[in-house]
Amino acid sequence: MADNHAFDIVSEINAFEMHNAVVQAQHEIAVRYDFKGTRASIEYNKTENNLKLLADHKGQLETVIQVLKEKMAKRGVAVNTLKRGKMEEATHDSVREVLTLHTGIETDDAKKLVKQIKGLGFKVQAQIMDSKVRVTGKKLDELQAVIKALKDEGPEFPLQFTNMT
Repeated sequence: MADNHAFDIVSEINAFEMHNAVVQAQHEIAVRYDFKGTRASIEYNKTENNLKLLADHKGQLETVIQVLKEKMAKRGVAVNTLKRGKMEEATHDSVREVLTLHTGIETDDAKKLVKQIKGLGFKVQAQIMDSKVRVTGKKLDELQAVIKALKDEGPEFPLQFTNMT
């Protein structure tokens, strides 16, 4: 048995499933009766990792976001990966909003995670490695307790726990 066990904390999305969710949402917007003859649309920019939503008014924009979230949930993509931007007026009396997709753990968020892990009181070490946090410890039970605590009271963005050894 190994002396130390470890796992990585990452924040990623399945790009293939996200693409499928967007395509399904676009299709529903195209065929739904309440969207007929409107400017409601979703554009997915994979390189910039964002979504541009367009609608005739604020209420319709909220409905477009709700449709997108439903499709994401059905495809297994965490809904809290969406970071809403500022709603702005677009041309022809329409509104636009850019939603960014949260991927990777930024340095400030990683520092907060490390502090939270240390505050749990387990005999584990957490260190920041690029866009992930590695947690090591001698006891698997303590590592599993850390995972459970982060699932229960973690940050507002989605976390995945990988490379358990």
